[in-house]
Amino acid sequence: MSITKLPTEIHGFDLIACGGLPEGRVTLVAGSSGSAKTVFGAQFLAAGVMVREEPGVLVTFEETPEDLRRNFRGLGWDIPAWEAQGKWAFVDVSPDPGEQPVFAGGYDLGALMARVQYAVKKVGARRLVLDALGAYFGQFPDQHTVRSELFRMTRALRSLGVTSLITAERGDEYGSVSRHGVEEFVSDNVIILRNVLDEEVRRRTLEILKFRGTDHLKGEWPFTIVPGRGIVAIPLAALELKQKSSDVRISSGNPDIDRMCGGGFFRDSIILVSGATGTGKTLLSTEFIAGGARAGDRSLLFAFEESREQLFRNAAGWGADFATLEAQGLLKVMCTYPESTTLEDTLILIKETVEEFKPDRIAVDSLSALERVAPVKSFREFVIGLTSAIKDKEVPALFTATTDSLLGGSSITEAHISTITDSIILLRYVELFGEIRRGMTVLKMRGSWHEKVIREFTIDGSGLHLGHPFRNVSGILSGVLSHAGAAAASSRIDDLFQDDPPRPPAH
Repeated sequence: MSITKLPTEIHGFDLIACGGLPEGRVTLVAGSSGSAKTVFGAQFLAAGVMVREEPGVLVTFEETPEDLRRNFRGLGWDIPAWEAQGKWAFVDVSPDPGEQPVFAGGYDLGALMARVQYAVKKVGARRLVLDALGAYFGQFPDQHTVRSELFRMTRALRSLGVTSLITAERGDEYGSVSRHGVEEFVSDNVIILRNVLDEEVRRRTLEILKFRGTDHLKGEWPFTIVPGRGIVAIPLAALELKQKSSDVRISSGNPDIDRMCGGGFFRDSIILVSGATGTGKTLLSTEFIAGGARAGDRSLLFAFEESREQLFRNAAGWGADFATLEAQGLLKVMCTYPESTTLEDTLILIKETVEEFKPDRIAVDSLSALERVAPVKSFREFVIGLTSAIKDKEVPALFTATTDSLLGGSSITEAHISTITDSIILLRYVELFGEIRRGMTVLKMRGSWHEKVIREFTIDGSGLHLGHPFRNVSGILSGVLSHAGAAAASSRIDDLFQDDPPRPPAH
């Protein structure tokens, strides 16, 4: 007989749990301080009330009901209103003697369970949370007594016919599951919440350690807490490669680049533009947006290195009027410093903005700015989540990334994202006979012919202009140049360029 699961309606968690929590059973949620245990439990109840019309009971052993009402107001949960409607009840077992309990009674286990049973029947609860239970069991003399009392409590909870969560403290992020070391053995299911300090950045993750008799996704999954929504989990393993593919071409905004790419980008492409600082990456994203506007496309630009005023000024210098495009509803610009939030919050912001604005094109300038504020694993998860979310919308997206070296080499960002992009354009500085020039090549164009040469390009007030290919020169991409006829260093630079190669016939 299969086990029925109760959807928690916690954003993203039910995908990790393959449907929700096993119904009618007891789940332990263990975590260190600040790992969001209380939020998880309260959201389990709040989502039940808001989404499924299922009343709930919260038994609090540390914080008072008044404190919890006030704290959860910022998440958009109107607990007093739910109490008035008979959809939510507190059982106050907090140690504050100045707080009047909602339900009178003693503090021994029998009296406690009587109060819990009364509250469950009063509101017709289907969901029950016991928050910070370890504070209650701290009064018992030894582990044997704790284990015995926990067995009694879990049996009593199952008999109530509710799906229960018990939150408990743990000392170390990767140490013992619970403080007393026995809670996980008497619970049917175990969820671990972590708040790890990694490279000076706090990162919250959740892991389903045990789901007795039923499936779940394995491993740790990042989550964040969003004002007005609560916990939002990001289950990357649940992403599926089911996106559709399009043969429709769109313009890059630059006719020369369109010709290099065999007629432009495919409409569902993820494009990476990689180059050193000052090579023209922001210009390419500007032309991408301006080209979309000429076709009537709505564009969404996320900028993580320049302010809104800088972007608009620079775009005007290249002949693009971002202010007018914004007034016409063809452009939305979001500027923020990566250090001001976590990558998980940034990913949620991007996804929500895409859902709201419904763009035809997306530009992100630049991924490297996001990379510098996060651990490697966190950044890679962000990139996978971002590209998958955009692919699901079947809209083209252009990302920029900065290389560490001025004259060549690849960036860490480029290595992380190159396998999941459809097109890669490399911009490089080229030093020839004491002059710095710029070169461009299309490294990758999935599903399409593209030029293999490295072309010189220039930038002026009207944008980017491609010239002839470099000839008899090697090492441009690595930054270690060599060329034929080095002894004849006095020869003209133009001798290193030749006419364009023949192009394939038009279809």
